[in-house]
This record gives sequence, structure tokens and C-alpha cells, in this order.
Amino acid sequence: MTTGARPASTAVYLESGTRRVFACSLDWPGWCRSGRNAAQALLALGAAAPRYALVASEAGIAFPDRAGEAFDVVERVPGSASTDFGAPGAIASGDLAPLTAAEARRLAALVAAAWTVFDRVVAGAPPELRKGPRGGGRDRDAVVGHVLEAEASYARKLGLRHRPPSARDAGAVSALRAAIVDTLRHARTGAPVVAKGWPPRYAARRIAWHALDHAWEIEDRSGPPPG
Repeated sequence: MTTGARPASTAVYLESGTRRVFACSLDWPGWCRSGRNAAQALLALGAAAPRYALVASEAGIAFPDRAGEAFDVVERVPGSASTDFGAPGAIASGDLAPLTAAEARRLAALVAAAWTVFDRVVAGAPPELRKGPRGGGRDRDAVVGHVLEAEASYARKLGLRHRPPSARDAGAVSALRAAIVDTLRHARTGAPVVAKGWPPRYAARRIAWHALDHAWEIEDRSGPPPG
């Protein structure tokens, strides 16, 4: 009888800055959330599990039914100004491990799925998004432009050089993303691909996180104010 059985723990690392902490899954690239402290970050990560399940489904990878209910903090790493600014910028020790062919294909599939989710959210969102309490926040097309510009920058960390594509140039967007996916799919070493670059595991996490972070932002700001 399995009723009441404890869920399997998800391995995560905590990246702690001076004002913000990120909790990131090691095995599910893009499943990262932050909070003012570790407890808040882990709560936010758990709350995002149903959203991330859609990414795993899109990639055709089984996601545990009770993922997000229990976490195993396997590493704590110091953050930086990037952490406090709002991006997971630290590389965990596990990110330097070599990849098997199956692991590389899995990473690439989850990154591609994160983009699919992002594009679907964008397609269903209004051009004008709800503003924050002080009137801040980009509208939909500005968010898309920001994400694409970041992806071109991230690609350079994998040794790829593409101009930031316009959202109106579907061919350029597809070419950039295909190059990133192909590089991740064929990665075998855990070391950065180029000098001052990113290890493939970290690159997959950062790229998928950025797309999903903004996809979920667009979702949250597309409807009426809560309450």
C-alpha cells in the first residue's frame, strides 16, 4: 500500500546572495525559483512544480507526480551580484560532470520544450501586460525582445555567434535555437565549451530558466489583478 508514502526528494542546490536566494533543481533545467531566504526559495520552487510539469510533458519526459513536495539540498553555493539582481549565476559542482549521450539529449529536449512553452504563452498573451504596483514592467513584445537578445548572449557562452534575432524573423529565431540545442545535444564534457564560457549543464539551466521565468511572468501579468 502506497497511500501516504513520502515523495522522492528532488535534488537541488541553493545559491545565496546578500538579498536573494535561488533554489534550483539539478536535474530539471529551468526549474529554479528565488526568495528572500532559503525557505522562501524552496517554497517558490515547490509551487512552480505544476508549471514545470508542462515543460517535461512537452519534452516527452516523465515528471514525478509529487515533485516539489520534498527537496534534498545537496549543495550550497555563494551567490553574486547576479543572484541579487535576479538571475541564478553560480555554477554548482555537479555542473562540471561529464554527460552521457542520453543525458545530453535530455538536457537539449528540456531546453527546447521551455522555448515551446514560452512561445505558446506569448501567442496567447495580450500586447499590453498588467503593470506592477508602481507602473513598472515590460509589455509582451518587449519581453520577447529581451528574451531573444539574452539567448543570443547566452549562445556565445557555448561558442555560438548569432545576432540577436527579431521576433518577426522566425527563421533567425529558429536558427539560433537550433544551434543551441545541437550544441547541448552533442555535449559530452562537463567543462565549458569555450574560454570564459558555461558548462553545458549550467547553460541548459540558465537558458531554460530565463525563458520560463518570463513565460510565467507573462502569464501572471496577462489577467486581471489578483483578488
